[in-house]
Amino acid sequence: MRIGAYQFRVTGDPDINFEHIKQGIEEAAKAGVRLLAFPECAVTGYPPYCINSASDIDPEAVEWIHEKISDLAATHDMFLIVGTIFWDDSRCFNAAIAFSPDRGRDVYRKRALWGWDRDNFSEGHDTGVFTADGLKVGIRICFEVRFPEYFRELYQEQTDLNIILFYDTSDHEHLERYSLIKGHIQTRAVENVCHTLTCNTGAPYQTAPTGMFDRSGKILTELEAGKEGLLVYDLDPAPLNFGESGRKEISDRLCRQRTL
Repeated sequence: MRIGAYQFRVTGDPDINFEHIKQGIEEAAKAGVRLLAFPECAVTGYPPYCINSASDIDPEAVEWIHEKISDLAATHDMFLIVGTIFWDDSRCFNAAIAFSPDRGRDVYRKRALWGWDRDNFSEGHDTGVFTADGLKVGIRICFEVRFPEYFRELYQEQTDLNIILFYDTSDHEHLERYSLIKGHIQTRAVENVCHTLTCNTGAPYQTAPTGMFDRSGKILTELEAGKEGLLVYDLDPAPLNFGESGRKEISDRLCRQRTL
């Protein structure tokens, strides 16, 4: 499957964000991408960087954009994973919606809430797993990369691809943080023997990469930080190599022991 991630500078204006999302979808469609990811809160902007709080966003206007994205998924026969603010009854979530070509939707609501997230959002309880053309895909959001437990859940679900959406930036160049978070991603990929795709906002001082990592943590391709663009990768997993086979065998044994 040809997969992609579209990095752009997320703003506090959903209409502007939608124009970037639409551009990314159209560019990806021309490149033959089947599954495309966008950053955390790509539709709405992330509080407090882009907006003061989630309460500043009009749910009806956001749902109108969600409908337009669903239309684009159908038009271009593409799976789209888009970060947004999502309302369920009176509760507000930092979420990722997986839009399917058949107009279906799967929602993952972020669970690792701290600081601004806790101030603005309710805690989710979703597994974050959906299927695209038989490919089992796990979704996680930003701060969750710090916690191996969230990804071990995906290992037990036997996901083929994990996707992490980020809005992770700094007010100044912070190469140490960028390297640290990249290391977290690589470790999650290695621990769980799973290809991992990431997508961050393209802010000037980006502190998490938009990239594709293999099952041994190798960076297969990565976008330049701070610039808008499309990452494309043809995912055709080869058989497990020696180290990957060993990690999977021992991980399976450890998971069985925990359930006894």
